[in-house]
Amino acid sequence: MSQGAIMKRIAGLLLATVTLATAAVAAQAQELIGTLAKARASGTIAIGYRESSVPFSFLNTRKEPIGYSIELCRSLVSAIEDAVNKSLAIQWVPVTSDSRIDAVVSGKVDLECGSTTNNLERQKRVSFSPTMFVSGTKVLVRKGSPIKSFRDLAGRKVAVTAGTTNEKTLRDLSAKFKLGIDLLVARDHAESFGLVKSGQADAFATDDVLLYGLIAQDAAKADYEVVGDFLSYDPYGIMYRKDDPQLNKVVIDAFQVLAEDGEIERQYKRWFLRKLPTGESINLPMSAQLETIIQTMSVKAE
Repeated sequence: MSQGAIMKRIAGLLLATVTLATAAVAAQAQELIGTLAKARASGTIAIGYRESSVPFSFLNTRKEPIGYSIELCRSLVSAIEDAVNKSLAIQWVPVTSDSRIDAVVSGKVDLECGSTTNNLERQKRVSFSPTMFVSGTKVLVRKGSPIKSFRDLAGRKVAVTAGTTNEKTLRDLSAKFKLGIDLLVARDHAESFGLVKSGQADAFATDDVLLYGLIAQDAAKADYEVVGDFLSYDPYGIMYRKDDPQLNKVVIDAFQVLAEDGEIERQYKRWFLRKLPTGESINLPMSAQLETIIQTMSVKAE
């Protein structure tokens, strides 16, 4: 075979290789469904964030979303980029406790990165990532308050945030024990806390870690305390749409990697043990329960 023929043959092989590679990429893109297909087509991913769920998802002084959940979601975005073979721009969408589930179901947001409890009722509408935090309902009061347990809430005005599991917990407790609690339903956690600060509410009931976060950020933090036993069990997860097997696999696999290489633990230390951008620290060590969950998560399924 002449040199010219050899070069022509090599060029043909190279062209065939490039064509096959291009076809493979195209085929991969065509095979994508659900959120991954939407992300590849648009070049964007919509993240729902909270404005005052410290230290999970809140705004810094530049009004940018930051926090533990936000950092874990950024890692999920990287995993989604690998899956769709394309860089994605993040669209930040503010959500509240009341609007977050509808935002996911409607497609307004692709990932909801806040402080959302994974329970059976919500699983009927959305999917959840593996557990990233475990909390429970407690009560915030002014120091010196006679309220020390949920039974002391009888006949009191108690702030709760709309659309939270805490609201349901307090309604159920009030009915079960005939406490006659007067619930004041606020738009977000900052507003609920404000009701206590202004004297309009005797207490604020929500997940204990969120109460510690609000107190840590408040200039008069010495005036408040969290009291009583846990009134509920609340495992947190990242929300995304149901019946989306490709995205579900990306999320599950990504969390396994994050647990295995220690990234979840590193982010926990950053947001719960070190100083927040405000200069304060929540100083909440990881619970033995969450440690066990992360250790179990780090084991790759066979």
